[in-house]
Amino acid sequence: MNKCAAIQMASGPSVSSNLLEAEKLIAEAVKTGAKLVALPENFAMMGDREIDKIKIKEVDGTGPIQKFLSSTAKKYGVWLIGGTIPIAGNDDNKVRAACVIYNDLGERVGRYDKIHLFDVNVPGTDEVYRESDSIERGEQAVVMDTPFGKLGIAVCYDLRFPEVFRKMVMQGMEILVIPSAFTAKTGSAHWEVLLRARAIENLCYVIAPNQGGFHLNGRKTYGHSMIIDPWGMVLDCYKTGAGFVAADIDLEKLAKVRSAFPVLNHRRVNCE
Repeated sequence: MNKCAAIQMASGPSVSSNLLEAEKLIAEAVKTGAKLVALPENFAMMGDREIDKIKIKEVDGTGPIQKFLSSTAKKYGVWLIGGTIPIAGNDDNKVRAACVIYNDLGERVGRYDKIHLFDVNVPGTDEVYRESDSIERGEQAVVMDTPFGKLGIAVCYDLRFPEVFRKMVMQGMEILVIPSAFTAKTGSAHWEVLLRARAIENLCYVIAPNQGGFHLNGRKTYGHSMIIDPWGMVLDCYKTGAGFVAADIDLEKLAKVRSAFPVLNHRRVNCE
């Protein structure tokens, strides 16, 4: 078994302050024995406007946020899932919302660019989000080998599109990590039920670091970062504010569940 952790933050517009907070929480998670630590979406900055992230975008492979992730992973000897950070893409006026993964030597071993962009009017509120105004969507799902198991990466709004995760589990995914910044309104209605559904239908662990609290831009995020087992049981949950959750990932347990309850083998994709 390996202990994994999900960090919860209420990030603001100051990158340096957010990175200090992130390292503090990572260090605390490591003290509990965590060997894999995942940060939330937009951990390095939640600006006053969506386009603020363009001002801090980095070239792939270099920049202060990427350097922070690499050095922190190496310093604490952990695998570090870098939430999302703004990476330059093809459009100079947009960024990629990239989740970058570093091993315990500080080497980058993976990257996932958010595929589904949050362009919505939140029902019952005056909140309007248009991520596509500042973000260039990704195209490729990511499943990768790690010492903890086959790791699948998704981000926030991706959670609502189950076909993505079914494709990932067919590629061997055993653990889903989904850094997020769910709004308070949508989170209270859908966050836990969607996370548990993804765990249940794919018989996989889910590690879900979320933004959680009030932000200087006036936004409120839902929090309730969670780790969920393949049977859909919540192993740990942190409701609001800065903190973390941690739990053991047991691949032997996962294998036994999949063997005893072989839902994944019963798929029928060409039903008429």
